[in-house]
Amino acid sequence: MKKFLLSLLDLIYRKKCYFCSSSKYSVKMCPKCYDELKFSNFHPDRIIDGVNIYSCGIYEKFLQKLIRGLKYHRQKELAFYLAKFMYEYWSEIGDNRMFQIIPVSLHENRIKKRKYNHMELVAEEFCKMSGYKLNTGLIKRIKDTKPQYKLSRKERLINLNKAFTVGTTDNSDLPVLILDDICTTGATFEEMINTLKRAGIKEIVCLASASPRG
Repeated sequence: MKKFLLSLLDLIYRKKCYFCSSSKYSVKMCPKCYDELKFSNFHPDRIIDGVNIYSCGIYEKFLQKLIRGLKYHRQKELAFYLAKFMYEYWSEIGDNRMFQIIPVSLHENRIKKRKYNHMELVAEEFCKMSGYKLNTGLIKRIKDTKPQYKLSRKERLINLNKAFTVGTTDNSDLPVLILDDICTTGATFEEMINTLKRAGIKEIVCLASASPRG
């Protein structure tokens, strides 16, 4: 009877894959679905003011659902899988420097509404995998910007103008690796790059989990 009850509880509380609903592995993203994630080419998606911008994959299918689940549907456990995908891509780039990791920051009003910064969760997992230093205090968003998805590149740049400020400069001698979810026009990265460079921080690389273009 005890074994039966334990088996029943295990069946009831086993995690289902967020993508295919399989409970075989009792994880939020099963190996089969994770293997559906596909890398982009291992070269910069674009270059902004001399800074390489990499995008790990295309914003579609499983990668789109992974990002949206983490960002909008409070599926915090998905941060591990997005970090894993980004770290595996980054490992192929072959940059052997020790970086400090900067997740794109959210304004405090957005955090109150969403309850967490999804890219900070990803950055924490990325640091565990890479051994890099997490620095969430280096750059802060001080302007409560409008959502970007309906804006043109020009409108995005205006929207983001003076949106960030440099805070603590701990580990400022380390190169910076900025992490974001989607790089559409590169406007967010561009404003962060400009803000950091004005503070004298020159060694910067940007890594987005996805781009809408191939």
